[in-house]
Amino acid sequence: MTNPGIVTRWSACAPYLSSILRIAAAFIFVLSGTTKLFAFPAGMPPNGDTAAFLSQFWISGALETFGGALLLVGLFTRPVAFLLSGMMAVAYFQFHAPGGFWPSMNGGGPAALFCFVWLYFSAAGAGPWSLDARRAVTAPTAR
Repeated sequence: MTNPGIVTRWSACAPYLSSILRIAAAFIFVLSGTTKLFAFPAGMPPNGDTAAFLSQFWISGALETFGGALLLVGLFTRPVAFLLSGMMAVAYFQFHAPGGFWPSMNGGGPAALFCFVWLYFSAAGAGPWSLDARRAVTAPTAR
């Protein structure tokens, strides 16, 4: 039988684990963008180059890099996560779904997963370890 104290204590960690998920996912997401914009940590396949300026790949790289950085620090999380969720849905249906139904076969697993992770954060918010939470604590109250 499970000790109810352990379950209660573990459940109390959920907001902090949400912040950790946001930070880890945003870090990986930023790397996807820096690959497209700056060829860091590696360039885009097949030749290791960067995306052409103002191309669809360049715009997605800018959204991934700068939107991901906002999510990394937890600033304007809800609207940014909603925007990036939509971007990932478009990426999945435009580039991956034509290759077949199954994400594991069409290479769209990361796009589909990021779509739903960002959709979750658009509803749940950034969690306690974020600039959004810090702003809420220090915001002046209306009288």
